[in-house]
Amino acid sequence: MAKRKEESPPPGSPAWMATFGDLMNLLLCFFVLLFSMSTVNDEKLREIAASLNSTFSIFTAGSTAIGDGILISNGVSQLNELDEYINSTGKTADSEVDAEKFDEFEQMAELLEQENLKQMEQLAELVQESVEENNLQDQVDVEFTSQYVQLTLKGSILFDSGKADLKQEAIPIINKVGVILEKYAEGLIEIEGHTDNVPMHSSTYPSNNELSTARAMSVFYYLTENTSLDPAAVKHSGRGEYAPIADNSTAAERAKNRRVEIRIYHSSTTY
Repeated sequence: MAKRKEESPPPGSPAWMATFGDLMNLLLCFFVLLFSMSTVNDEKLREIAASLNSTFSIFTAGSTAIGDGILISNGVSQLNELDEYINSTGKTADSEVDAEKFDEFEQMAELLEQENLKQMEQLAELVQESVEENNLQDQVDVEFTSQYVQLTLKGSILFDSGKADLKQEAIPIINKVGVILEKYAEGLIEIEGHTDNVPMHSSTYPSNNELSTARAMSVFYYLTENTSLDPAAVKHSGRGEYAPIADNSTAAERAKNRRVEIRIYHSSTTY
């Protein structure tokens, strides 16, 4: 019986030596890489730091890390110094700028308020002169704020008790007021009706709200139909008993609350 021919070993080095050689090569590359990373050109580092400092204003006083090592060179244990790092990036500066802008806005608003008050005072003086020239000082009171000049007409002069139709003797007064409005009103005009707190019960006006609104509308219709005032620039409303200027405990005080107010707003006021 023939014998099987024995196989001879493959030529060359054993297989384990190839694996070992590859491992040594990888270790050598790894240590060379570590060595190259640990070698730093100080001159180049200074140039990079100077460039970043001039561009972003991050590095100060020759520091070589953000915030003198905050969050980086001294490790994450300095996270409690985050506020200092945020300040170094300009957040506080932004807050200060916002505060300055807010202060400037308040100053501008105050100056505007003062200027409007000055203009309304001058307008009120002109209106008061016209009121006196027309002998209306006993029927019309003139007041002013920084937003408007107000003409207040007594309700007893304009209307009978519980009614909203203008009395005939009130027509000359309203005509003169209309001339004043035509002369001095450049912006919005508002007509506001008011009553006392005596309850109102009638088939026409079930409450003081309806009565005060109807009285304001009566003045509105008369002025827009008999003057050159633009109806789109004239508002009207009724406040009923809810905006008194006097105590309602006596008849004289209640008479003061029954009134019609006509406001000439500053020309900057929009419709």
